[in-house]
Amino acid sequence: MTSIAIVGAGPQLGLAIARTFGSQGYDVALISRNRTKLDDLVGTLTAEGITAAAFSADVLDRDALTQALKDAAAQFGGIDVLEYSPSAGLGTSAVTTPAGTEPAHVEHEIEFHLYGAIAATKAVLPAMREAGTGTLLFTTSAGSINPQPASAHISTAMAALRNWTINLHKELADTGIQAAHIGLDATIGTPTFYGQPQATAGQLSLLYWDLHITNRDQAERIFRG
Repeated sequence: MTSIAIVGAGPQLGLAIARTFGSQGYDVALISRNRTKLDDLVGTLTAEGITAAAFSADVLDRDALTQALKDAAAQFGGIDVLEYSPSAGLGTSAVTTPAGTEPAHVEHEIEFHLYGAIAATKAVLPAMREAGTGTLLFTTSAGSINPQPASAHISTAMAALRNWTINLHKELADTGIQAAHIGLDATIGTPTFYGQPQATAGQLSLLYWDLHITNRDQAERIFRG
């Protein structure tokens, strides 16, 4: 049996990743703060013939996140793929330039992006090491690749996650476990001045499947719309 846990699951990218993996026979564990929205996503996937379940947890509550992943592993017989992309919340909404950044601004974003990812990894990695296989995928937006002064606090935290993920990939080389960073320098479903979206969630979800199945030696994939 194969399964994927999607942390930060939402109706765009999270749902698309669930569909991509679910269509290949993977059970899907959806994790985010809003149980009502999760139940709606489960209903959508179930109607499409995909086995899915909701596990409510806030990534800022590392104990709750760890428990949600343990519950998902118990229900589905393990977690084979972890995908971490809690971008919907984006932590704080304040515009923070580098010179105007306060330590508290960065601290919150680090908790949201990096520490949550570390907690999620620690919840699933021991079983992956024991099995000698598994996939860990971590998503950020363009700020980790091309920092912008207006969102310095967020870019800093996402860059930290990117750095940590690439180092994790190096550490796990030759263990059978893939770790990779996906950087999305594109908007999802938002029209450009040409009147077309830069990227669809379904299009992006294929990157995750490719890193899991085909290009397991790659530490990073950047998508530019």
